[in-house]
Amino acid sequence: MAWVPLLGLPFAGAAVAMSSPWWENYEVRETFLCNDSNKVVVERNDAQASLLAGRSRTTLFREDSPLPGLRYGTDRLRLILRGDELTLERLPQRMLCLRTDQV
Repeated sequence: MAWVPLLGLPFAGAAVAMSSPWWENYEVRETFLCNDSNKVVVERNDAQASLLAGRSRTTLFREDSPLPGLRYGTDRLRLILRGDELTLERLPQRMLCLRTDQV
């Protein structure tokens, strides 16, 4: 498993087999490509999102914001969805990821 030093998130390359527990009831599951080779999966509903990177899973909660995009966050990490782009922020650092085919 490789670490992306920018955000300290682990990535497992092309394979992301992990998923969230069924009781979290995520309605949407999307795959994004970061740094041209690392995949992350975002599972989400109206209230929360789960970021899956390798064997790591982070749960983030929906944020109300006047800024564009869907925003989910914790005190350490923010996930912003705008169209086919996913921005991962652990300020002052940011990583941009692009949506790939649906899982």
